[in-house]
Amino acid sequence: MDAHGNPAWSDEEARLRSAICNIGKLCYDRGTIVAADGNISARMADGTILVTPTGAMKGFLAPHQIARVDMTGRPVDEGPKPSSEIGIHLVSYQERPDVRAIVHAHPPHAVALTVADVDLQLPVIPEIIVTIGGIPTAPFGTPGTPELPETIREIVRCSDTVVMKNHGSVTLGTNLMDAYKKLDMLEHTAKILWLAHTVKGGLEPLPADAVAKLLATRAQLGITTRNTLENRCGL
Repeated sequence: MDAHGNPAWSDEEARLRSAICNIGKLCYDRGTIVAADGNISARMADGTILVTPTGAMKGFLAPHQIARVDMTGRPVDEGPKPSSEIGIHLVSYQERPDVRAIVHAHPPHAVALTVADVDLQLPVIPEIIVTIGGIPTAPFGTPGTPELPETIREIVRCSDTVVMKNHGSVTLGTNLMDAYKKLDMLEHTAKILWLAHTVKGGLEPLPADAVAKLLATRAQLGITTRNTLENRCGL
């Protein structure tokens, strides 16, 4: 605290704490996080991690409620206790030094497709094929245990998005809005696949030559993001 009783945060920390609260509200308003589900984090320049607290409703957070931990998950101050699923974030940051923010949500259509064993890696939607490629599915892991983060370790090495069977999604970004954008893309993709299954009862991926043409446009468009169809992540 400073002399006036205000938190002694750096400009970076104050900005990221507010941004985490804003992303939490966006997720809550969009229905990808409900009640006390999900968690959001950002990695600061000093390597410490700001993360949403355990048991909190993410749509109604204030900056002082955000926890701060080191790369082992231990609190670095006397602030709130971090999310019980901090391991998801630690594993992702360990495997991806380039990642600065992570959103773990429970998008309903995406989770429903994992329950129904629908593969979100199927090359169906051109915009997704060109950008992230597809969305790998991690096997089921027990939430709140060390088992869960280990289910995504191998996938996050090569993908910015992953859905965890029967549970939720994890999206990685260069900043909080980038991680949120990928969550938005993930759930929108799942909605389209859901509707296609409802109408037709099944899905046919685009043919290999069409996928190859779409992937070839990445260089022309200057898109350099990780692409799971190019690097065969989860395939």
